[in-house]
Amino acid sequence: MPTPASAAPFLPPEIAVLERGWLSANNILFIGHYDTAVVDTGYCSHAEQTVALVQAALGGRPLDRVLNTHLHSDHCGGNAALQKTWPRVLTSIPPGQARHVRQWDACALSYTPTGQQCPPFRADTLLDPGSCVLLGDRTWQVHAAPGHDTHSVVLFEPRDAILISADALWENGFGVVFPELEGEDAFAQVGATLDLIERLAPRTVIPGHGPVFADAPRAIEGARRRLDGFVRNPHKHALYAAKVLLKYKLLEWQQISLADLTAWTLATPYFGMLHARHFGDQGQDDWLQGLMDDLVRSGAAVRRGELLHNA
Repeated sequence: MPTPASAAPFLPPEIAVLERGWLSANNILFIGHYDTAVVDTGYCSHAEQTVALVQAALGGRPLDRVLNTHLHSDHCGGNAALQKTWPRVLTSIPPGQARHVRQWDACALSYTPTGQQCPPFRADTLLDPGSCVLLGDRTWQVHAAPGHDTHSVVLFEPRDAILISADALWENGFGVVFPELEGEDAFAQVGATLDLIERLAPRTVIPGHGPVFADAPRAIEGARRRLDGFVRNPHKHALYAAKVLLKYKLLEWQQISLADLTAWTLATPYFGMLHARHFGDQGQDDWLQGLMDDLVRSGAAVRRGELLHNA
């Protein structure tokens, strides 16, 4: 169940944050005098719950706008359901993948390659970096934040120095740097985005996952240490990414047979790419077994006979 974070003393009353966990990104609700909005909409398997939560928070008012910081499935998987519930809602996305949304290319949008789901949705307007948007009667700046996702943006409200950081900065880290796994020099982009956040000097950070927090300098320092470790040892980052992708699907499935899990990894192009590019010295079966063992050892999964359970 989501955790309400709207009672946090460092958020203004027109903002409500629903902390959703790791399968679904946090939903940030804005209830202004003139319109309402939600930033990021979670994963599709939680879409019915997302609609119910937004309806309850709005108290009978319509939802006017949906905004996505980026188009990973855990941030926009509820878009279609919200658009169906409120057909006149306007949806804004970063510009980098607008063409793929208009033509609905699930491969280019990463959903098919990663074995994830996202029902098609429409995009009405763009969140252009360098522009501003009105949310909850306040002006928010739109900043490019590449690294975790090449096209991601973050939103910043300068009056109270509130940052919606998406997956560019969590209280303890940041999201997998997917472009780096695919051969881009994206660790440098992560560093540049952390530099941007440091210059913005937020007093309050609403991350894509995890609780709202106030100590941005400590989080940035920890993120830089983590980034330095990945730069020194890219293999460590690739291993982390593989386990994150596996754990993410386990969050969706809750349990799966080892045979079905093996079949899924073989049918999922991103796993094949990860193995070939970063773990080619290991057989795929041995590599997958090692990933499962690591999840069990860390307490992220439990193995019972021929079933792997989420933990």
